[in-house]
Amino acid sequence: MPLEKESQQLHLQLGPFQGITDVHYRMVFKDYFEGIDKFFTPFFTGIQKDNSRSLRTDEIDPKLNNVKVTVPQILSNDAEEIIRFSQQCKAMGYNEVNLNMGCPYPMVAKKKRGSGLMPYSELIGSMFDRLNGNLATDFSIKCRLGYNDPDEIDELLPLFNSFNLSELIVHARVGTQMYKGVSDVDRFASIIPAVKTKLVYNGDIFSTNSFQIVQQKLEGIQSWMLGRGILADPFLASDLKGISTSLTSEERKSIVYHFITALYIRRREVKGENPSILGRMKEIWSYMRWSFDEPLTLWRLIRKVNTFDTYDEAIEQIFSELTWKGSGYSIATPAREVD
Repeated sequence: MPLEKESQQLHLQLGPFQGITDVHYRMVFKDYFEGIDKFFTPFFTGIQKDNSRSLRTDEIDPKLNNVKVTVPQILSNDAEEIIRFSQQCKAMGYNEVNLNMGCPYPMVAKKKRGSGLMPYSELIGSMFDRLNGNLATDFSIKCRLGYNDPDEIDELLPLFNSFNLSELIVHARVGTQMYKGVSDVDRFASIIPAVKTKLVYNGDIFSTNSFQIVQQKLEGIQSWMLGRGILADPFLASDLKGISTSLTSEERKSIVYHFITALYIRRREVKGENPSILGRMKEIWSYMRWSFDEPLTLWRLIRKVNTFDTYDEAIEQIFSELTWKGSGYSIATPAREVD
């Protein structure tokens, strides 16, 4: 059943996942699914000079990316690096860059990057002083409620408000929480009146039902970033907008089959016989398995894959024997995500 009329004004974003939502995933996704208004690249690092080697890649090549709806993301606490990144992205035609202040992994956080930067308001303030007026593009931030404590964001909101951000995306967890437990929707709701820029909600949207529960608590929020839920069920965005609700389970399974096959073929065209392709496909299946009726059976088939031939055999067995049910991911699902 379609959502209420206001769903038609929803602005939906595909969250960035290292190793999964790369340029090839994004290109193929747009061929098969609707509903996503904005895409983010997985984060870049090491932008140490002009014409950085890190940016000479398909991942950000404007010939392969729609620069109007794709936002390059950087993981950094260095203003000079962010300025170089913005300048080089602008030269390629991009209009916005995004700073990752959400990554929770200790190896990142201990370097005061990702969500590990959030407790250091003075460092952020000095970084913003240098960035102000020196960026070539619009500038947005993706963060959490904090790293150790969900109140950390309160000290940062005046800084965010003073910078004229294009948008602020908040994952409603703290960094030390990683992806455990539940997102703190009530704490997110409490910051809405204090945010002076466009605010985007991120966290635990796995189905139309879970979306409606969160939406009822967050009056006025129209922009939403989808993460694990859309990796598990790539119809999620179009379902939230009431676009794909008439499709049957068999029709959905057929579309998913063509999508995952097209992505696999594209990766092989680019990488040839590189076995890393199998690892990338397993990462996707670690989420998408939950939208089939027998996720554990599916995972046993995928997990043992070690050659392209065994992968092909597993895919044929999955789509001939298992049923697509969609929206199978839940808070209790054991999996990981990269912010």
